[in-house]
Amino acid sequence: MLKYILLVGGFVLLIKGADFFVDGSSAVAKRLKVPSLIIGMTIVAMGTSLPETSVSVSASVLGKNDLAISNAVGSNIFNLMVVCGVCAVLCPMVIGRDTLKKDLPFSVIVAGVLLALGAITGTVQRWGGIILLALFAFFLYMMISSAKKAREAGNGADEEEYKIMPVWKCLLCIIGGGAAIAVGGKMVVEGASDIARSFGMSDNLIGMTIVALGTSLPELATSIVAARKGEVDMALGNVVGSNIFNILFVLGIAATISPIAFTMFNTIDTAVLIAMSLLVLVLCAPKKKMVRWHGALMLAVYGGYTAYLFVR
Repeated sequence: MLKYILLVGGFVLLIKGADFFVDGSSAVAKRLKVPSLIIGMTIVAMGTSLPETSVSVSASVLGKNDLAISNAVGSNIFNLMVVCGVCAVLCPMVIGRDTLKKDLPFSVIVAGVLLALGAITGTVQRWGGIILLALFAFFLYMMISSAKKAREAGNGADEEEYKIMPVWKCLLCIIGGGAAIAVGGKMVVEGASDIARSFGMSDNLIGMTIVALGTSLPELATSIVAARKGEVDMALGNVVGSNIFNILFVLGIAATISPIAFTMFNTIDTAVLIAMSLLVLVLCAPKKKMVRWHGALMLAVYGGYTAYLFVR
């Protein structure tokens, strides 16, 4: 029972810790006169990847290499096929031009870079992690530049407001949120590993399924609410951006801290992520839309691949 309490408790700490950390950091940045645009494109965007970051870094430090890679790759597959698939089934959505021509192709390139780095030596070395972080810095720069141009083209639309808290509350949110993320990540890794051993499951399998689902719950919940309200135009773009963060930021930090072994299963899973990304691109490109049958197909593909994971 303890291992299940560890897993569920870890997920709760990760999700709530990320919320508090983002709120506190955003409020501090606002007090320092950092534009809301920059806050949104950096602190808030990275905040959605904090659960994956904590789990993968904890797994890397504890030597659970299979869990470190499979968590990030599994979360990406889940985000792309399930989160977007559910949104499309609930409410067909128009796909932005930049998402189809820039972000989605770049996410394929990023996954290809990870595959190449892992395949060279069978390990994502520290220098590989540095390469991923350098690409992340480039992506962040391009994302902020693009957002600035879009805002200027919109004749200086009002910035999104972030609530400004008292200083003591900001510090409490940042320190408490950060501690919850760190502890939650360790609890998830230990709980997931214990469950995997008790059922004879590999760390790779549990990372690709249970842990990937748990760390993607915020994106899934948010996207379902948006779909029900008919506000899903940016769903694919947000998921693709999160997926790029997960590989460049999450695995970049994890590999820089401690080299990560890249197994044959990791190679297969990363290749499948690339194939699924290309499938979504092919489905959406002709009419720049994601309709209900696209979503149903994506969910079916994910279900088939999950079944494969349990029998391989």
